[in-house]
Formats: sequence, C-alpha cells, structure tokens
Amino acid sequence: MSEAGLLIRPSAGVRPSCALVLEDGAAFFGLGFGRKGDTTGEVVFNTALTGYQEVLTDPSYAGQIVTMTYPHIGNYGVSARDMESSKAQVTGFVVREIANLDSSYRSEGSLEAWLDQQGIVGIAGLDTRALVRHLRTHGAKRGVISTATGDLDALVKRARASRDMTGLDLAKEVTTARAYDFKEPGSVVVPHFKVVAYDFGIKHNILRLLALSGCDVHVVPATTTAKEALALKPHGVFLSNGPGDPDACTYAIESAKAIMDSGTPLFGICLGHQILGLACGGKTYKLKFGHRGANHPVKDLQTGKVEITSQNHGFALDRSVFENKQFQLTHVNLNDDTVEGFRHRDLPVISVQYHPEASPGPHDSRHLFAGFAEMMRARGPLRPKSGG
Repeated sequence: MSEAGLLIRPSAGVRPSCALVLEDGAAFFGLGFGRKGDTTGEVVFNTALTGYQEVLTDPSYAGQIVTMTYPHIGNYGVSARDMESSKAQVTGFVVREIANLDSSYRSEGSLEAWLDQQGIVGIAGLDTRALVRHLRTHGAKRGVISTATGDLDALVKRARASRDMTGLDLAKEVTTARAYDFKEPGSVVVPHFKVVAYDFGIKHNILRLLALSGCDVHVVPATTTAKEALALKPHGVFLSNGPGDPDACTYAIESAKAIMDSGTPLFGICLGHQILGLACGGKTYKLKFGHRGANHPVKDLQTGKVEITSQNHGFALDRSVFENKQFQLTHVNLNDDTVEGFRHRDLPVISVQYHPEASPGPHDSRHLFAGFAEMMRARGPLRPKSGG
C-alpha cells in the first residue's frame, strides 16, 4: 500500500442496479460501482480523454457529480503520483464503462477499489451521451445517484433539496486548516522569490510549477487577511483555483483588493481569477453548463496565438469590468467568447480563468508561471541564492 493509501484490486463482483436522477425529473439507469449507497451534487461533465484521477482529486470539483464523456474509464488504474490533493473531492462519478482490469506499469490499484476506499459512489452503464446532451440543453443540474431506484419521485425531491452551487462558499470547506511551506521533493531549483499562495482549493501541480519557477511557496488558508499575508513580506501573492461561487467569498475579495492596492505582484487562476475580477469592481455569473475538459481553445489577444487549455469552472467574469480602462482583456475563449484572462494596465496583476498547470491537459500555457516570476523580478530585489 502506498503513501496515498491505494488499494490492490479486488474483483468487480456483482454490481447493484443504480439510477442517476436530476432535479428536473430526468432519470438515467445503470449499475453502481465504487462505494455502495447514494450521493447528491451538481451534475457536470468533463471532456478530457485521460486524467480521471487528477479530475477526481481536484478540489475545484467539490460538491459535484462528474460525468466523463470519454466512454472507457479506469483502464490504467490509479497512482499516488496522479493525486492533485490528498483525497477524492467529487461527490459522485458517472462513466459509460468502468474497466474491470487496469494495465499500466504505474498502476498501484484499480480505480473501482480506490473509489470504494475514498467513499465515492459511482454509476456506470448509462448513456453518457444522452446525459451530456441533456446537460448542454438544459444546463447543469443538481442530482442524486442511488441504488434505491423504486421511488423516483422521492429521488427528484432529494435532488431538489441538495445544495445549489449559486451563493455557495466551498473554498472554506476545502482550504488548508493551517499555513504550511511547500517543498517539491528532489527539486534542485534554487528559490529566489517568496510567494504567499492562497489556498481556495489549490492543486498540487500548481504548487509544483510555482516551486519549479523559483518560488519559495508559503500556503495560507483562504480566510487569511491581506494584512497577515503582506506581513510575510512576499515578492508575490498567488490566488488559487477552487470550488463554489466566487461572489460568496467576500473575505477573499477584500483581501485581493488590499493586496492589489499594495502594489505586490498578484497572479490568479480559476476561482482566484474570478475573485480578482470581483476585487476590481467586476461581476461574475453562472455559466449554463460550464467549461470542464482538457481541449478548450483560448486566444491570447496580446500575441494572437491560440493555446489549447485545461479548464474547470462553472462561473465566469462579466466583461463589464473592462469599462474601467485600468483593466485590459487579455484572453478569450474561442468556443463562446467568454473572458479567459485580464491584466491591470498599471499594477503587476495578471489572471487567467483556465488552468495553465493542466494536470490533466496540455502544457501550452505553462509559460504563465515564468511570467509571474518575471513580474516579481521586475518589482524588487531577489532573495539571496542561499534561499535566506
């Protein structure tokens, strides 16, 4: 058994009949896998072809039942190296077909056994194409996965009684309980910059790439005040990804505004991008079915280049923020023209809606971490090479 507690694979056994029922009454039937029982959450879909373990352990999926559009899931098992947090974060998992066997030299156990260990209820064997089409047509819906398929009306009521993502502050639920220093094992990169990273649901690969960009990373809880963060005398501040409605994170919006006004270099990703937008006087709104996958085209308006990006968000920044000419739109989504990035024209502030760290997904946008380091380099003295 590994450090992450991954299990040796058991046989699949007999899977129970199971149903996924949405708040609008739509019902999809299949077989249960993972932990037996039932669960609720916002039903969303992800279009990535690989990376299911990274998806399952991404804290931005807290409170959600994730559907994978790729039909065959679990064929390469699970590995501690693919964890993006310390545990599974989704409330449920939906697939067309769950692999009975895993085949990879990296595998430390089966996906099904790991989901059972993590307490995650799954459903397989349903028509995921029909489900995704329903979500695209009618929008993301609250839902319930249950093996108690006899009373669909009761399941609809339970779905409707579950938590609505609008107005929901989930960052406080997934953030670290106490501050800590992140160290990448085996790294030979000498840190030059002290960075305070706000944890709204931060992914491990973000921390790795900050460290590899020469940052000495100090991770702080979501509710850390600007005064507390700036007292650490950082060269820069990072605002992480995370779940829930950014409007509900009033404490973080207040901190972001104060840090921005201090002139400290600031970089936001995903929820951090939305919080920055709100701190700049902007507004956010809920997307119909969100952007989740590893194949979203984004255009950099400054260079004209298009990058294929990894995304995971259900809210977006409204363009009204750019009525204030201090802020410049830098990136747009080529699928629906939504805001994907902006910068402050005078202060060292940049943010993107998508995930340059990927995991899973392409590496087209990793240069943004180096850009953050250059922004800090331009603002002040570097740390001595000894790291002191």
